[in-house]
Amino acid sequence: MDPIIEKLLGFAMILTRISALFLVLPIFSWSAIPPRIKISMAVIMSIFFSMVTYIPVNSSEVSTLQVIILLANEASYGFAMGLIAALLFSVVKFSGRFIGRQMGLAMAQVLDPLSGDSSQPLGMVLEMIFFIAFLSVNGHHIFLLMISRSYETFPAGSIPTISVLTGGVITAGSTFLSAGLRLSGPIVAAFLVLMVVLGVFAKTIPQMNILFISMPLKVGMGLLMSVIFMPFIIQYVSEFAEWMAKLMPI
Repeated sequence: MDPIIEKLLGFAMILTRISALFLVLPIFSWSAIPPRIKISMAVIMSIFFSMVTYIPVNSSEVSTLQVIILLANEASYGFAMGLIAALLFSVVKFSGRFIGRQMGLAMAQVLDPLSGDSSQPLGMVLEMIFFIAFLSVNGHHIFLLMISRSYETFPAGSIPTISVLTGGVITAGSTFLSAGLRLSGPIVAAFLVLMVVLGVFAKTIPQMNILFISMPLKVGMGLLMSVIFMPFIIQYVSEFAEWMAKLMPI
């Protein structure tokens, strides 16, 4: 078969994996980035990896149906890797949403300029702080290293078994919940103590309007505790890299 066609097949498989990855990968999938830039980045990275990556598929022995299956496999692999990264990246935003609900800000919704979806103010602020800390330590290089290692472990045309992919996604989902609750746990405990104190005041001083007093106290407590525990949220940057290394099918 023509070498050009063989090169195009390899490039198509690499482009499919990277495009599926970028579809859900944090930062690259945000609506704040124009689609032209996303497409350009995917194409440029695909050209680079197609030049340095070995393609074990012999195009002369591949039928049209097999090409479709190969592209579907690449898309599944890229989407699974992106989903794992997205779940781990959303831990801080999830903990911010949980804290915001404890503060009584469940109905406060603002437009998130990064994702384009509605979000709670505290969760959005914590996510932006984590995002800045993530980029300040060159965290985006983790994503590039992840792509490179995926082609070293599973070259274009070969993917891990379904059990490995689904196991990584399921474990990332449980990590998303456990890590989010762990980050917000101390602040929720502080709110529990506050509610106990307000309950005691309500019994000892019936004339006090607990509902009127509790709202500003909850907001102030939430903001104060968020500032106190900010180093633990920033520390999650290194923990994020460790979880990526453990859960990624690479």
